[in-house]
Amino acid sequence: MRYAALASGSKGNCHALSAGGRTLLIDAGLSLLQIRQRLAALGADGAEVQAVAITHEHSDHIAALPVILRRTEWTILATPATREAIRRAQGTEIPHSRWIPVEAGHPCDWGGWRILPFALPHDAEDPVGYRIEAEGVAAAVVTDLGHPTALVADHLQDLHLLVLEANHDVDMLREGDYPPHLKARILSRVGHLSNASTAELLARVLSPRLRHVVLAHLSESNNHPDLARFAAEEVLRGATAVLHLAHQRHPLALSSVLA
Repeated sequence: MRYAALASGSKGNCHALSAGGRTLLIDAGLSLLQIRQRLAALGADGAEVQAVAITHEHSDHIAALPVILRRTEWTILATPATREAIRRAQGTEIPHSRWIPVEAGHPCDWGGWRILPFALPHDAEDPVGYRIEAEGVAAAVVTDLGHPTALVADHLQDLHLLVLEANHDVDMLREGDYPPHLKARILSRVGHLSNASTAELLARVLSPRLRHVVLAHLSESNNHPDLARFAAEEVLRGATAVLHLAHQRHPLALSSVLA
């Protein structure tokens, strides 16, 4: 399995997992043109993209959906509640012929891949993370959650690759210029993970099997890569897992999750 973070942050999110000649995108929060250009910049074959799994309906995760539905034949995986929330928020109707309904806690088979959505605490209609298993590799993409629940930790055991939100530094957020209501939302239990909470969750799911950890959805205003990296490195000290940081503007690729 190969992994790429095409973009990650408050301005757009898109992750790509590839195995067996097919690619699954997790979210599509940047333009279709940018998705294709960033895949090409990484040397990936954009023609292998066959589906997009949506985590929730916020615009930085679904911005490209209308164009994707018009200009591609990609299948869309989403929960029924998220599908309806997308229709209300964006006016986009995902046709039944293009939709694979998924449900938190219930794995589905996608051409031999096991895709397991699981519930996240976030202020959206029915937000989920995804655990993906293919070719003997287990990976998970987990962003946009306000606190590390036991259920989330249970679904992140025995992974080879973990893509995990490290959204903000609490002090930077509190002292920053965001309006009070937005600070309260981010800090709430249905907001976003702080660096400290990310480290707490990472410590609960660390195993000898884990090869790569990707810190994602870093705030450009309320975090600094060095702070996020330091918090995670404290947990990973002595472990074999390699730490990476996903970026908003520059794609990150792993040629092999097992490398």
